[in-house]
Amino acid sequence: MAGLAALGLFVAACSTGGTGSRDEGAARADATAAAAPTPPAAASGSAKEAERVDPIALLKGDPKIGARVKADLKPCVADAYPVDTSYGNLTNGTAPDVVVNVMTCGDAVGIGTYVYRKQPGGSTDRDSATAEGYENVFMAEDAAVYSTIDRGDLIVTKQVYAEDDPVAYPSGEDVITYRWSGNRFTQHDWVHNDYSRAVGEGDGATEPPQPAPEPSAAG
Repeated sequence: MAGLAALGLFVAACSTGGTGSRDEGAARADATAAAAPTPPAAASGSAKEAERVDPIALLKGDPKIGARVKADLKPCVADAYPVDTSYGNLTNGTAPDVVVNVMTCGDAVGIGTYVYRKQPGGSTDRDSATAEGYENVFMAEDAAVYSTIDRGDLIVTKQVYAEDDPVAYPSGEDVITYRWSGNRFTQHDWVHNDYSRAVGEGDGATEPPQPAPEPSAAG
């Protein structure tokens, strides 16, 4: 009887035990492989350590940024600025490039987007270098503009508004892809999307696509 009781406890323990992992669907057929611990992935030798920067210091110390943007660069609450910062490889530099988007506090609409490249040994262009050793290699200061990094490409999205469009409902958008070539960004692709409109509102016409923002590069 003692042996049967011990066997029952052993079976119950096996049926209720777990590996602690999340339940994300059907289990693998090979239970042994599923239970085996997964070795940690090896770090890529080409991966670059993202050097964190102060985006506010970059913007305020940038001689190329317009006075209007600098004047609007104020905290929304406490010391929280309406600024998004991304790091990635856009220019094949010695350090990750920095993309900074400046927005409005009330509705988070972009008013400026910038790309900074680390300058080894300091920049030779005083008109585009900051005190932090970064150079402004791209900028677009316009209403409803925002940039992201996508697999080495700079993707700039600009909302397109008709005359009577509210801020929350633009008529469409331009999506421009830039790639680094030599010492500057060049336009690689352009897509315009017209957003749908409610039936019976207006004649269904949309504003013609706005020209893509011109990149501003040093040198």
